[in-house]
Amino acid sequence: MRIRIDLAYDGTDFSGWAAQPGLRTVEAELSAALGTILRTEPLRLTVGGRTDAGVHARGSVAHADVDPAAWAGLPGRSDRPPQEAAVTRLAGVLPPDIVVRRVRQVPEDFDARFSALQRRYTYRICDDPSSLDPLRRRDTVLHKKAMDVEAMDQAARRLTGLHDFAAFCKQREGATTVRTLLRYSWERGADGILTGTVVADAFCHSMVRSLVGSVVPVGEGRYAAGWPREILTGGVRDPRVTVMPSHGLCLEEIVYPPDAELGTRAAQARSVRTLE
Repeated sequence: MRIRIDLAYDGTDFSGWAAQPGLRTVEAELSAALGTILRTEPLRLTVGGRTDAGVHARGSVAHADVDPAAWAGLPGRSDRPPQEAAVTRLAGVLPPDIVVRRVRQVPEDFDARFSALQRRYTYRICDDPSSLDPLRRRDTVLHKKAMDVEAMDQAARRLTGLHDFAAFCKQREGATTVRTLLRYSWERGADGILTGTVVADAFCHSMVRSLVGSVVPVGEGRYAAGWPREILTGGVRDPRVTVMPSHGLCLEEIVYPPDAELGTRAAQARSVRTLE
């Protein structure tokens, strides 16, 4: 049977999501914890967003296939349902920088990666050193130059739509860089923090941090609002676009279709996208 795991984590002390020999990762910790409570070997996990080292998540989603008998045995002698027992027992074995919010059985068509309709990330920047909240230093990037958030927002909005984002992605052989950027906007909150919101059907490696890096020079006044769009249409990575630090980035939400549409969506997502 297949289970869905909704989780959050502070990515500061992790070498990203994906398990890597000799490194502390979210996947390795969660896989081992699931194996502990189910009394099995560590489970193989599929995640909806493979975050890099230092990136945080409030709304990550993963799935795993588990033995039905082991799942049914989670409550032990209690009268709790297995999904409730799973959350409680995981809290007892996971480190404090990972929190599992919900575990539940899902249809076999559910795929945490390919069934997703969209992912939403936020990026936090403080451009006034005197106002930086030291309690938020792990999820907020300090930028020492004041920035024009309206100019950043104008530049960001010009990047939305279906495009080849090769200029903002680290290329992988055989992988497409065509994505639909559904929303990209910037605003300054009441606390003075600049927050970028980026929503797309999917992201390629380093895409979000590069998108942020493309509008920061606009906010500083070094380039016009149309400059990031010029980089996009150029189709090649530009050394003037900085890949921003990882700790300002957070995966906020992954959205999925109704159960009846899970299989169809997964098939669509697996197909190689082009602009034609």
